Amino acid sequence: MQHVILLFIHLLAAAFWVGGMATLHFAVRPAAVATLEPPLRLRTMAAALRRFFVGVDAAVTLLFVTGVAMILLMGGFHGVHWRVEAMMGIAIVMAGIYVYIRASVFRALRRAVDESAWPVAAGRLDMVRKLVSLNLVLGVVVFGVAIVGRAG
Repeated sequence: MQHVILLFIHLLAAAFWVGGMATLHFAVRPAAVATLEPPLRLRTMAAALRRFFVGVDAAVTLLFVTGVAMILLMGGFHGVHWRVEAMMGIAIVMAGIYVYIRASVFRALRRAVDESAWPVAAGRLDMVRKLVSLNLVLGVVVFGVAIVGRAG
């Protein structure tokens, strides 16, 4: 039963992170571009990202805590299927990208928005978009590895 509860929390956290990235990338950003002038768009996106990143902080923490807990319940890495090692490796890369976004690029975006430095803010937001796109692809790959790995 412990494994089932851990897996449920793990999947919820993954769905929040990957689903949130997809929502921001495919719905929120295009709607903001289509309807808002650059200063308001940049303020809106910075505010939306700030709120989303609070949830991602929790999701990433839960993903690693539950992932490691499930690995330990299975007897450590020597007892796990290849897909678990693959998912952990990709998760480490994704977390590194997220930490870079959160600690560097997003901080520069917020500073530029606060200073009304719109061209700088636009450049930082574009960097966030590119890095989130990469993490979104990696997140989808993790879901694929989880599913394909169960089949074989």
